Amino acid sequence: MDQQQRRVASFIEQHDLHAPPAYRLLDLVSEVGEVAKDANSSTDYGTSPGELTLSEEEIGDVLFSLLALADSQEINADAALQTALEKYERRLIDAETPSSE
Repeated sequence: MDQQQRRVASFIEQHDLHAPPAYRLLDLVSEVGEVAKDANSSTDYGTSPGELTLSEEEIGDVLFSLLALADSQEINADAALQTALEKYERRLIDAETPSSE
């Protein structure tokens, strides 16, 4: 993801799309909400879960927003993902579930 994070940072720089981290976070939440809206619409608000359809474009918007947020906080997304995977691996070994319960 490091390469992708650099692409997002470069795009933001090239198009002067700088924003404070708080706005980056709000943008991320908004984009995740649009994915949830896709889920609600495609499943008829959960009555047809097998019909779930998500938009690739909306997932892309979430990824862009998340990488922009990480970059704004000088967090390396690759390192953060590796840390999360290691944490989930430990949980699966210790408790047989990746959740924090």
